[in-house]
Amino acid sequence: MKAPPRLQSLIEEGLIDSVVRQLMSGKEAMVFVVRCGDETRCAKIYKEATQRSFRQAVDYTENRKVKNSRSARAMAKGSKFGRQEQEAAWQSAEVDALYRLAAAGVRVPQPYNFCDGVLLMELVTDAQGDAAPRLNDVHFTPEQARTHHATLIAEVVRMLCAGVVHGDLSEFNILLAHSSDVNGEGVDFPVIIDLPQAVDAAGNNHAQRMLLRDVGNLRDFFGQFAPDLLATDYGPEMWALYQSGLLTNETLLTGSYQRTQADVDVGSLMREIDDARAEDAARRLRMQTTSMA
Repeated sequence: MKAPPRLQSLIEEGLIDSVVRQLMSGKEAMVFVVRCGDETRCAKIYKEATQRSFRQAVDYTENRKVKNSRSARAMAKGSKFGRQEQEAAWQSAEVDALYRLAAAGVRVPQPYNFCDGVLLMELVTDAQGDAAPRLNDVHFTPEQARTHHATLIAEVVRMLCAGVVHGDLSEFNILLAHSSDVNGEGVDFPVIIDLPQAVDAAGNNHAQRMLLRDVGNLRDFFGQFAPDLLATDYGPEMWALYQSGLLTNETLLTGSYQRTQADVDVGSLMREIDDARAEDAARRLRMQTTSMA
């Protein structure tokens, strides 16, 4: 197919040889399947995030570092240049998170390059070599649900130990990939995607709330197939261990947590309710869009 204008510069620089097809288009980005030498990869073209709410943007970008002081001032003033710089920072946050998590051994797409607002990365595939499906498009047996849930809880722990909270983890941004194990047998495993909203676990005051929501989304989704998972409570357990400096990649979690009596933070509770409503509305819209496609 003809290369979109945003990918033309990558072709001219030799980073991409050709564009195969468009893979998806969302409100934040368009993704294309591309050829790079003998490899098939994907190119994520970021759109301007005009549909993100200001409150959500503030929550996610809190305490993110801006190296250029001029950019920081412009972002604070909300000028046109500042908005452009803020959008660039939002995009580079995903790139930084991908490199950081890949180095930590988290199952995310391998990033290769970031140029002119385009992220070039690994194409995650299924058993036939096609683009891997999202979890929400797959039906699981109870055993499969428990296995993938345990795998993803371990991935969330690995992310947290690397200082990162996804911030928007759900069945809609996890792919079910396929590869061969050491015995040559096929095995399916989840790959976490879509990280522009990833936050610093230690530097963002909303990190705990986002982590609990991420883990709760995993519980609720896989609990549809294995109802026993609905009784688990991994989020508070791993956060308590993280705060006390006791969480490692090898920590054995129990899935239960004994809460202590404490004053209720009404503001945080109301924000969590608002986020849950917004997320439910977005999920219903995505399900409706999927069913119409």
